[in-house]
Amino acid sequence: NAFAAGDIAKAREIQLKYLDLIGALFCEVNPIPIKEAMNQLGMEVGGYRLPLCEISAAGRERVRRALEVLG
Repeated sequence: NAFAAGDIAKAREIQLKYLDLIGALFCEVNPIPIKEAMNQLGMEVGGYRLPLCEISAAGRERVRRALEVLG
């Protein structure tokens, strides 16, 4: 919305604030990291159906750290 309104500085600020989270949410095949983030936030979206599998330990930690930084 900020970009569409012409507020490039605000749009850049928002993009940079969430850049680590965006990277974490795409660190593995989608939707694995998204579901991990939602589960970590208490939304309890459950597990995965084949051919998807559990997120790796490194991916889980990356998502956790990104969420923690944002509070």
